[in-house]
Amino acid sequence: MKTIGLAEAARLAGQALDDGRATVHGVVVEAPGRTELVGQRVIWDGQQLHGDLGDAALTSAAQTLLAEAAEDAVCVTIPDSDVELYVETIAPEPELVIVGAGHIAVPLSNLGALLGFSVTVLDDRPDFAVTERFPDADRVIVADFSDPFAGIQVTTQTHIVMVTRGHRYDYDCMLVLAKAAVQPAYVGMIGSRRRVKATYEQLASEGVDGEWLARVHAPLGLDLGAETPAEIAVAVAAEIVLRARGGTGQPLRDVTNVVKYVRALTDSAARGS
Repeated sequence: MKTIGLAEAARLAGQALDDGRATVHGVVVEAPGRTELVGQRVIWDGQQLHGDLGDAALTSAAQTLLAEAAEDAVCVTIPDSDVELYVETIAPEPELVIVGAGHIAVPLSNLGALLGFSVTVLDDRPDFAVTERFPDADRVIVADFSDPFAGIQVTTQTHIVMVTRGHRYDYDCMLVLAKAAVQPAYVGMIGSRRRVKATYEQLASEGVDGEWLARVHAPLGLDLGAETPAEIAVAVAAEIVLRARGGTGQPLRDVTNVVKYVRALTDSAARGS
């Protein structure tokens, strides 16, 4: 049985965080009849399982549980056994990279921070990319849009929103992302239908894969009828949350059918009277 101590667990977690990956840790807390397992640790780093539980079937079942674990810490029983694992995910802080420091970027940076993102704002204009303009951002960088993500590690936890001032900058940023080895959690681009179409056509002519383009959210945001910069920022943030959490995007009143219940109550009361 390969034992993983706290020092090794910390090393694996730190290494994964540096690479922008999560690790899922499972510690045996209950094992009736197999007390030697209590305290044993197994770790899934997204690529392989570290450690074992002294039994191939038990270890394989534990790996499946860890690979499918949600972010919330929880105690689970390994199938076909009495062994209980405490499962906890250690994930890198999600990052919101806002490309463009215009009017929409300001409220979007505020919302991103409120939602728990590490916020980075990029712009090629030194008078726009200033910390005073984005007090809630972790980083504000004057960047060259021909290589906007230089010095930024784009990972599967990175959410990228392009709200630049022109089609050519969107194109440059999208081309860099399309050639990157990692697919970000979210890529969105603002713009009219015409602007988005022109960008897509140009990227396709450069050989960018259609499947990759299909994953881009453009025009970005939910259809809220937003008009002001703050409203547009809310629509963008809502889409990011929807994408991450898997909601329906429908009004909760309709999802829960509360109106139908209230109508039934009032109809019943009317008949009673």
